[in-house]
Amino acid sequence: MRGAMRGRMMGGPRPFFKKQFIPHIPFDLYLTGPVLQNVSAPWDDSELSAALIKKNQELTPTDTEHQTLLNLVTKLQTVLDQITVDPRGFDACAIEEVRQVGSYRKGTMIAGHNVADFVILLKTLPTEEAVMRLGQKVLEDLRATDANLKVVLTKDPCGFTINSQNNTSACRCLITTLPPNIRKLEADLHLPQRLVVNNLAALRHSRWFEDNGQNQPGVKTLIRLIRDLRNRFEGLLPLNPWMVDLLCHYSMMNTPDGQPLQLADGFKRALQLLACGLFTPGSCGIQDPCEANVIRVHTAMTVEEQDIVCMTAQNLVRHLLNGNFAPLLGHGKKNEAIERDACVVNGVVINPLGTAYEKPPERGAEEDLLEGSDGEQAEDVEGMQTE
Repeated sequence: MRGAMRGRMMGGPRPFFKKQFIPHIPFDLYLTGPVLQNVSAPWDDSELSAALIKKNQELTPTDTEHQTLLNLVTKLQTVLDQITVDPRGFDACAIEEVRQVGSYRKGTMIAGHNVADFVILLKTLPTEEAVMRLGQKVLEDLRATDANLKVVLTKDPCGFTINSQNNTSACRCLITTLPPNIRKLEADLHLPQRLVVNNLAALRHSRWFEDNGQNQPGVKTLIRLIRDLRNRFEGLLPLNPWMVDLLCHYSMMNTPDGQPLQLADGFKRALQLLACGLFTPGSCGIQDPCEANVIRVHTAMTVEEQDIVCMTAQNLVRHLLNGNFAPLLGHGKKNEAIERDACVVNGVVINPLGTAYEKPPERGAEEDLLEGSDGEQAEDVEGMQTE
């Protein structure tokens, strides 16, 4: 008893208990079919399906655009493979692997954005000088392969880009290095570490999509539609391409029976999930399948960006479910901003919602110190009362 009494009088620090994170699961109508039965006839989505198919045709590059980019991609791939196998005296860097990534490789490229991405994995450290020398080597070999090929080299923060002279197509070469070399990067000598890590992640993303989405045309179509939606609505810009890919794959493929949804259902589900807070703080979100640790992809956004994405999706869903889907596909009235202006749809007045997140006021050092002293005094008082 004496020891216990003495310990209480000392008012020692309380043990630290890490708060357990229990994520909330947003409501998903397409996973509650066995629980919530329909009380009315299913909606007729024939008009929405036809509009989505037509929009996808508009977004798909033409045969001429595809062939022009394919010619440049084929020649660049041949040159890079040759440098990898036989550098022929080129000693600025050593290439471990070259792989096509991005929307061109996945088959989700949008018309007017004729860019193919390559990730070049180096065995050596990616200094800026070595990267530019590699770009010059690639440019010289391309011109030597085809004297009629008109291309130019431009510097890029992630590496370099080979552009056609008339700017009809381009190939971006994203430079990265082997994982053990990441910690050796120096800010004033090598490419930025953040970009090198992102380029390395693009390799993993490409492999995952080839295994899980390459043979799913519905997923590819939905990715193209959501990316177009993101480009036209400012509130969805915080979504990066990897988030869009995972969201579309989840919306189309995560079903009770394992069968992919129809395009119209997948489109509605993707927006409804965003509107229900799938990418908001505390949500279970979507776990990154390419990371060893449990990382939810939406945590790459700030809290303000997560709130804006959710708010924008809520405004768009209200129009979509009231049959006003034309503005979502870019077929609305000129200068119409449905995410900001009040609209009347089929006799229903839709007022846009505002943000819910309020940034807490900044706390000064004096307030933190005062709170700490108050906490210590409270512990002492509690110990004295226990005695």
